[in-house]
Amino acid sequence: MSEELTSPLSKRARQTPPSGIRRFFELAEEMDDLVSLGVGEPDFSAPWAARTAAIDSLERGRTSYTANRGRRDLREQIAEHVTRYDLEYDSDEEVIVTTGASEGVDLAMRALVDPGDVVAVPEPTYISYSPTVTFAGGDPLPVETRAENDFVLTYEDLERAGAAEASALVLCYPNNPTGAVMTRDELAEVAEFAREHDIFVLSDEIYASLRYDDDHVSIATLPGMRERTVIFNGFSKAYAMTGLRLGYALGPPTVIDGMNRIHQYTMLSSPTTAQFAAIEALESCDDAVAEMRQAFNRRRQFVISRFNELGMDCFEAKGAFYVFPQCPPGWENDEEFAEALIREERVALVPGRVFGSGGEGHLRVSYASGMRDLKTALGRIESFVGSS
Repeated sequence: MSEELTSPLSKRARQTPPSGIRRFFELAEEMDDLVSLGVGEPDFSAPWAARTAAIDSLERGRTSYTANRGRRDLREQIAEHVTRYDLEYDSDEEVIVTTGASEGVDLAMRALVDPGDVVAVPEPTYISYSPTVTFAGGDPLPVETRAENDFVLTYEDLERAGAAEASALVLCYPNNPTGAVMTRDELAEVAEFAREHDIFVLSDEIYASLRYDDDHVSIATLPGMRERTVIFNGFSKAYAMTGLRLGYALGPPTVIDGMNRIHQYTMLSSPTTAQFAAIEALESCDDAVAEMRQAFNRRRQFVISRFNELGMDCFEAKGAFYVFPQCPPGWENDEEFAEALIREERVALVPGRVFGSGGEGHLRVSYASGMRDLKTALGRIESFVGSS
């Protein structure tokens, strides 16, 4: 009798938990008449001009590899684009085009993190950061942000969590899942902590174009931070180009060079067709982005007001396309609430605990869906809350 085969998976792969978001998507797949407010994907199509540019590139047979760092004309457009945020980067040495912002984060982790290094990850936040720290051999350090502070990261939060021992810090503002934003003064506290303790910052600014109260501020614009920050952005959210998988990173030449060394072996270059779409998006699609932002803002105001009417306390999220209401009175467990809601009312939300410490008792609600779906979903939630 043959011996039982031991698992061929690495310890790292075995210990990586499945995405908590996917579990609810799997429940949703089994249901008819479901309204999902769980997906962080715009319901808009990419701007017509960008789609036309992609089609034209294919018709012209432009299907070859590009330079590892991305097409030079795209990198030049990116460098010009970010000047609106008071950022200046050299398109040849300080910009790399990646396969989505997510690849950029992964590249930076592997370029900057050695085995045993500690990386501070403020939570609740996007679910991929801690796993990418682990994949790079580092140790993620959760830093809890608090609802009473509107989930803004503070100097005290970092100090309390022991982040002084970290070699790197992840930032995600405007934030997924909370919709929180940070002002220049609030970022200045984090910058002070980073300078004092010689911490490098990985700043995911994919929602920079989706801020509703004021202009986006990057921590890299603060004194002493440009040389210790790598910024991630892309075309998925603001330009509704999620499926084209295109992002970019900006940072000091040594960091971008290190990221490119890994990128050239693992990805070689980002999708060529998507790069042509991105060039056109940056050249001519600002008006389309503004229209989408206005639509998101109307939805944001509607959703926040409805949740507060239902007694599900919801702070005024000012960025991205998420709100983060508390579960209604009588429901302490966000996972149980979300599961009951999807089974009884066919509405999919994501439990806040999926996004780490500080998320328990909350729900991530995406208003990237159309207004009709939002009204239907909130009506069903009202019925559920009223009957439970």
